[in-house]
Amino acid sequence: MNAVEIAYLTEERIQRFIQAALAEDIGEGDHSSLAAIPEEAKSQARLLIKGEGILAGITLAEKILKTVDPSLKVDIYLQDGQSVKFGDIGFVVSGSARSILSAERLLLNCMQRMSGIASYTHRLKELIKHTDAKLLDTRKTTPNFRLPEKWAVVIGGGTNHRFALYDMIMLKDNHIDFAGGISQAIQRTRAYLEKLGKPLKIEVETRNLEEVKEVLAIGGVDIIMLDNMSPELMREAVALIGGKYGTEASGNINEQTISAVAESGVDAISVGALTHSVKSMDISLKAF
Repeated sequence: MNAVEIAYLTEERIQRFIQAALAEDIGEGDHSSLAAIPEEAKSQARLLIKGEGILAGITLAEKILKTVDPSLKVDIYLQDGQSVKFGDIGFVVSGSARSILSAERLLLNCMQRMSGIASYTHRLKELIKHTDAKLLDTRKTTPNFRLPEKWAVVIGGGTNHRFALYDMIMLKDNHIDFAGGISQAIQRTRAYLEKLGKPLKIEVETRNLEEVKEVLAIGGVDIIMLDNMSPELMREAVALIGGKYGTEASGNINEQTISAVAESGVDAISVGALTHSVKSMDISLKAF
């Protein structure tokens, strides 16, 4: 998956992420490598896959290596989004031994977690491929690591929901309760957007059919979220909405329930576990 295909993945944002992560990890210097490895030492290492699933983070890993040392040579054998198995080689990097060691942990941390996310996303996507429902991620991401996590969801075949609080309006239960009700929350939101001249989409969370009916009576939204409803209740809600607005299912959806949820007819299903509960793929960078 090429970075340029995803709107939020600008080179500026990617570099900002890499620079912050390198500053966190290297700080004033990689003293272990500086102490033990001669400055002129050259070496090569290969990215060894020690698990199964969907590979993610190759593009980012290359950018990390080149940021640490532009003179490093990276020969890539596998691409983001490919299915991998134990023993596969993702790439070979050659050049300054110190540079390879300094980049090693950051690129592995990124690739291991991104590949875990992409693999789980792919697994859930396969469970709903007989329907038209999209699989969405959420904002339940690791602080300062949202960019690679959402990138990994796309690599795994999922769809990014809003990237952050600024690019979409989502009126959740607390917004509604704090505002005094669904009607007040929607009306204030529409007035706010009109005042600012911002064409942001509005999504409203509903918890039962009565709340769905209330949103339909008020109107002026784009998506109605069906939160923690049974598939049977979702089916009723979808019929009630009748295609007037988009529909999104949410709330503790997992491998056992996602197929039935998709079959209820919702347009999209958001799953926080895509990013908050995944197991990282085992990947190593080994000298040879």
